[in-house]
Amino acid sequence: MYANTSRDLPGAVLKAGRFAFPLDRPLIMGVLNVTPDSFSDGGRFLDHDAALAQARRLIDEGADILDVGGESTRPGAPEVSAADELRRILPVVGALAGTFPVSVDTSKPDVMREVLSLGVAMINDVMALRAPGSVEVVAATDAAVCLMHMQGTPRTMQQNPVYDDVVAEVGDFLEGRARAAQAAGIRQERIVIDPGFGFGKTTAHNLSLLRQLGALRARGWPVLAGLSRKSILGKIAGRHLGDRLHASVAASLLAVERGAAIVRVHDVGPTRDALQVLRSVLDDRFSIE
Repeated sequence: MYANTSRDLPGAVLKAGRFAFPLDRPLIMGVLNVTPDSFSDGGRFLDHDAALAQARRLIDEGADILDVGGESTRPGAPEVSAADELRRILPVVGALAGTFPVSVDTSKPDVMREVLSLGVAMINDVMALRAPGSVEVVAATDAAVCLMHMQGTPRTMQQNPVYDDVVAEVGDFLEGRARAAQAAGIRQERIVIDPGFGFGKTTAHNLSLLRQLGALRARGWPVLAGLSRKSILGKIAGRHLGDRLHASVAASLLAVERGAAIVRVHDVGPTRDALQVLRSVLDDRFSIE
């Protein structure tokens, strides 16, 4: 049985705008970076037609949610303006948000306000709604929000990150941000938490968080795990960026077994197949007949 079944979570359904996701199986969030400099696929989908074609490919492969980003958050990435971010993402968001669950990966309140007006289902914020005005923007809608932990900023986060107890400190931060969101009017069933693998963590920190993901789930909110193609997998498997598919799928399976409700991945099809096999083995209610 999955660790993140409805029997274990206080909220069995994630509410995200007009969409409601039962959490009796893991959800797959497909990554679409409309940027020139993202660590994995930067520059591939800057063209609007190419971005829409990739979006439809991820949907056809089985994505439950599509996460669109217009600003890279890789280590050392430069900031972009809200206007540039919107220029990159609006063609995709505008084409899909009315019919498919779209998440937008942004920390800017101005960007949030614009895309929420188009009906996006979720805001995925690496700053956990800490930018002034952002929590109020999300609270005024019925969209979901993913609150991520990051030590420092994308420009500084990998400069000697230090923790006394990474699992406890990340958990405390995320619980604090989730409670702040709830106090602002964002209901519990609209909140997801993300430990931020690779965001201000060493390899040892990342492995500790993955091993103890259940401790974060026990805080009371569904957990998103984003490990796809990240450098930790390259270090473990000894693979370059373009050759981390197998390690990424393995990491998603391990995250789900340890309590992740959502996995954020670049390779939706292979991840979906692997999760189906896992489900058939662990869930005695699963049937293909």
